[in-house]
Amino acid sequence: MTAKRLRFLLFSLLALILLVLLDALTKHLAVLYLSGSDGIDIIPGVFRLVYLENTGAAFGILRGMKWFFVVLTIVICAAIVRILVKMPLEKRFYPFACDLVVLLAGAIGNFIDRIRLGYVVDFFYFSLINFPIFNVADIYVTMSVLVLFILILKGENYEELF
Repeated sequence: MTAKRLRFLLFSLLALILLVLLDALTKHLAVLYLSGSDGIDIIPGVFRLVYLENTGAAFGILRGMKWFFVVLTIVICAAIVRILVKMPLEKRFYPFACDLVVLLAGAIGNFIDRIRLGYVVDFFYFSLINFPIFNVADIYVTMSVLVLFILILKGENYEELF
């Protein structure tokens, strides 16, 4: 392994750890301050912090299918790690690599909750539009998928990574 690849992988690992820790910290604070309460209005009628134990996926779909999510997460994480390890160290791939690290952090953040607790701690709620309650890891996943689509629509060619 070259020194450049080692630096790339160590930087990716450090970023991954920091992102997962941020997600874990916010969930810990949600448990401490929101669990058992009616929530906290941040912008009344618009945005609230509300504690929710989510056993499903986004929008509460597939509730109670913990092992499906565990297996799916392991497969996705393995694929992302494989891509990161084999990715050519060219400047044009760096946005894609950063995006994959953020996606991996979101997957791992919710994976930890599913394994440890049997559910995912959610707490952000846009009451104005009655949007499903979500967490920081969900933001990572949603934003990284959006960025991935933008990169692909921009015409970036990533087929050689797969």
